[in-house]
Amino acid sequence: MSRLSENFLWGGATAANQFEGGWNKGGKGVSVSDVMTAGAYGVDRQITDGVIEGMNYPNHEAIDFYSRYKEDIELFAEMGFKCFRTSIAWTRIFPNGDETEPNEEGLKFYDDVFDECLKHNIEPVITISHFEMPYHLVKEYGGWRNPKMIEFYLNFCETVYKRYKNKVKYWMTFNEINMIIRKPWKPGGIKFEEGENQLEVKYRAAHYMLVASAKSVVLGKSINPDCTIGTMLLHTTSYAATCNPDNVMAQVKKMHEAYFFTDVQVRGKYPNYQLKFMERNNLNIEITDEDKEILKRGTVDFIGFSYYSSSIEIADPTDEEKSEGNEIKGYKNPLLKSSEWGWQIDPVGLRITLNWLYDRYDIPLFVVENGIGAIDEFEEDGTINDDYRIDYFRKHIEEMKKAVLEDGVDLMGYTPWGCIDLVSAGTGEMKKRYGFIHVDKDNDGNGTLARTRKNSFYWYKKCIESNGEII
Repeated sequence: MSRLSENFLWGGATAANQFEGGWNKGGKGVSVSDVMTAGAYGVDRQITDGVIEGMNYPNHEAIDFYSRYKEDIELFAEMGFKCFRTSIAWTRIFPNGDETEPNEEGLKFYDDVFDECLKHNIEPVITISHFEMPYHLVKEYGGWRNPKMIEFYLNFCETVYKRYKNKVKYWMTFNEINMIIRKPWKPGGIKFEEGENQLEVKYRAAHYMLVASAKSVVLGKSINPDCTIGTMLLHTTSYAATCNPDNVMAQVKKMHEAYFFTDVQVRGKYPNYQLKFMERNNLNIEITDEDKEILKRGTVDFIGFSYYSSSIEIADPTDEEKSEGNEIKGYKNPLLKSSEWGWQIDPVGLRITLNWLYDRYDIPLFVVENGIGAIDEFEEDGTINDDYRIDYFRKHIEEMKKAVLEDGVDLMGYTPWGCIDLVSAGTGEMKKRYGFIHVDKDNDGNGTLARTRKNSFYWYKKCIESNGEII
């Protein structure tokens, strides 16, 4: 094979909480993202106790896809998208999360969105839960520290699987499921109490999410046997700093942190290294026989993953400079350049990641997030010459194609992150832009929300038209 498959899913990726807006419209409830204020590079976003008047919550309006979805999907169609990866806001369907009956107005909104996509021959690729669980479930039940969350989540899953079974073929159960260990608020609604064993709380929540994911897969297949259901992994691509065996072992342990989740979701059981880790750290994680059975039955069809950067691992670090990338801290690779937000740019790392994942699991892969956050400026003629973004994508797509055409990786598609400018999950900023489409809004919430095609818009259009041949 000398070309990508004609069925290759080119598209773009977003998340409901970061671009929809309409936070209190259509019967929507308050989510964990709705109580996060704006931050900045190096400044954490504040989590408030509910929505407080006068605070800046950038997700509340975001870029108002809620009101402008037809305009935006038309732009995606103009670029030639084959698919559009986004999520369903849990709080649009179940505003508090523990209701028995869904919010019809919220369900109708996604009917309209998916119909609009399908009208333009764009396949929806839907993440069921992407950092927007109901805030009520945090206040009332403690979030994913509580096993009752499985019941609430499955009620949500059953509702959307049934409602959209004729509109959505591709599903992912949780976004970046392994983020629960790194930043447990956004995926899990977890705040720690004084004196409690934080590691145990995080891994207990992880277990509940893994069980919920497996049950969701079984449920989804019972409703629509023809649907395809995957996981979504934040990939921690790390290299050993040197050939020192201790550094190599440090890298192995780093990769275990990510692979634990996909090992369970693809292989259907806890890996031995994780069982030993929990034993060594005296973590009381009750794994019942029923849990083991559902984990075995509810394995995923594909692995979706995010890839932005890489780092290096050092067994005995001293003063090496830290590197960041999508909530991951590692050590800087002196051979790589970094983005304006300190994320190391490593196109070959994408090929390496694709090989690592495919060699380990031998199931289809899907690059569902990849991109570079940058400050974009208008030229005098009103254009945005984001050649740095084009260069980033060109190099990553070149390496992605090598993984498929030279290495034999089975890859379903490629959806760059933030295909239209949206609110940064990490910092809450708007000036950290990823999109092919500029949105007129600044960090303080000012702007008309007007959409403008960047130069990368036209470049990606040609890339898709040529099935990745013209890059």
